[in-house]
Amino acid sequence: MRLPILFALSLPLLAAGCTWVEPDAGGREVQVAYGKNLGACTAKGDITVSVKHKVGLYRRNELKVRDELESLARNEAARLGADTIQAADEPLNGEQRFGAYDCR
Repeated sequence: MRLPILFALSLPLLAAGCTWVEPDAGGREVQVAYGKNLGACTAKGDITVSVKHKVGLYRRNELKVRDELESLARNEAARLGADTIQAADEPLNGEQRFGAYDCR
């Protein structure tokens, strides 16, 4: 009888570790610039994205949170007509800012 209860209580923790956000078709075409000089590119706008970084008392894996934030930013950049994003700051409490650029 205790096994089903333990399983039911652990299910949210297992789900919290999964990556749910993926780049859509447009987002897959957007590149991520890590520390590159984008001075030759045209700025298309700023993007702020957020995901759950905690589920109850459980803190999600930092790398998964970063990946999801980047995927959301790539998706949004595609909607702005950008082909490149660059992080403007580090993630904080599941939120991060990015710059969107056209470097074509």
